[in-house]
Amino acid sequence: MSDRGSHDVTRRTYDTVAETYAARLRDELGGKPLDRALLTSLVERREPGTVVADLGCGPGHVAGWLAARGVRTVGVDLSSAMVAVGRREFPGVEFREGDLLALPAADGEFGAAVALYSVIHLAPAELTRAFDEAHRALRPAGLLLVSFHVGSEVRHLDDWWGHEVDVDFRFLETARVAAALEEAGFAVEMRMERTHCADEAATLRGYLLARRD
Repeated sequence: MSDRGSHDVTRRTYDTVAETYAARLRDELGGKPLDRALLTSLVERREPGTVVADLGCGPGHVAGWLAARGVRTVGVDLSSAMVAVGRREFPGVEFREGDLLALPAADGEFGAAVALYSVIHLAPAELTRAFDEAHRALRPAGLLLVSFHVGSEVRHLDDWWGHEVDVDFRFLETARVAAALEEAGFAVEMRMERTHCADEAATLRGYLLARRD
């Protein structure tokens, strides 16, 4: 399947689950103090007043959390249904429909960016391309926070919360993601892994914080 075809399949899945996803995960950061701390650190280290991008933002709950704290935020997602939900639920965020491999953003537009569990739907060969795009859209010294499920397996879902879907979740080795970031011109500043929270799927979670050179 071509990259475009695989992304279309992922888009249809997230269009299908958008409303349920938003209802279930809207307040998830409330139970994730470590994630909140990482987001806060990212915001404090960015160039003051610059925009933070949420790449693969889903229904916008992370972007909305940032906006509620006075951060100018842009959410980007492949799914038009997710973007529509985000615009409805978080009017303080600017939402754009777009692909991680072709971000709807100007060169150097963002002071920092997050990509939380969004790169897990990319083919392995697409990782560096996605990070190239993030590098392009970030200002010099801009930070990128990436999270993912750690491992080498691929989990496929045909049913998600009672919805018929067709989607793969690709687990990633931390070293592989770090290498892709470095290949795209980032310097990795922090590597962290954690176990899952009580209400999360039982996977090991990886986080990388990288700086655009």
